[in-house]
Amino acid sequence: MQYFVQQLINGLTLGSIYGLIAIGYTMVYGIIGMINFAHGDIFMVGAFTALIVFLILGALFYSVPVVIALLVMMIVAMLLTSLYNWTIEKVAYRPLRGSFRLAPLITAIGMSIALSNFVQVTQGPRNKPIPPMVSQVYNINGVSVSLKQIIIVIVTALLLALFWYLVNKTSLGRAQRACEQDRKMAALVGIDVDRTISITFIMGAALAAVAGTLFLMYYGVIAFSDGFTPGVKAFTAAVLGGIGSLPGAVLGGLLIGFIESMWSAYFSIDYKDVAAFSILAIVLIFLPSGILGRPEVEKV
Repeated sequence: MQYFVQQLINGLTLGSIYGLIAIGYTMVYGIIGMINFAHGDIFMVGAFTALIVFLILGALFYSVPVVIALLVMMIVAMLLTSLYNWTIEKVAYRPLRGSFRLAPLITAIGMSIALSNFVQVTQGPRNKPIPPMVSQVYNINGVSVSLKQIIIVIVTALLLALFWYLVNKTSLGRAQRACEQDRKMAALVGIDVDRTISITFIMGAALAAVAGTLFLMYYGVIAFSDGFTPGVKAFTAAVLGGIGSLPGAVLGGLLIGFIESMWSAYFSIDYKDVAAFSILAIVLIFLPSGILGRPEVEKV
């Protein structure tokens, strides 16, 4: 039983990171119906930015409290990745918004490759480690819970609550929901559609940057190729939970995390990805819109 609970905690931690990345996918898709496949690499850029900020803080100051270091790392990573995503949306996606559906998809894949190669050239192909930032571990009835796991879960819960409030209770959220329903009608009633979409990309990038910082803190290492796999799994989580639903994105991330953790614990770790995607396929057979997704209504 203790081993089972331990794996639940590990799955909750991993799923929280996937959920933060998945929110960016689901917000962009909900408004413009496009999958931003560069989002996983935005997550990777956020992690590298946090790493560089950590090294700069270590070089400038003899000792920095962990809380302050994490906050500075997150803020700088959020600012830089938001700028990246805003530029990508304006330069690469906006001109193709009215074209055939495959054009933005091809562009998104191209931006993903460009970001990955840019980081590979500027930072090198090797793994970049950092010293442990948070090392406290609590033992509760034989179950180990680290402080960094607690931080990840709390940050994910707070950000989900904040973004749910923004989407459902603010004028920006009303504009986003209006653009989701009908962009042309939203523009006719005075909503700046381009501005709303840009802000949505910025919000998604900020969440990816937080996820990247937490990923770096948890694993203590990052590489230029680490955007692809978490990005694909976060996209899977968004589809599993119901793409377009913020709680669904986090729920999907948690489910993917639990599946990976449990499969790795009780079966072969080599097949944990196969198990996750197989369960996704089974769920979509019975729930084509995802667990919390709403079926699309065709407009005529």
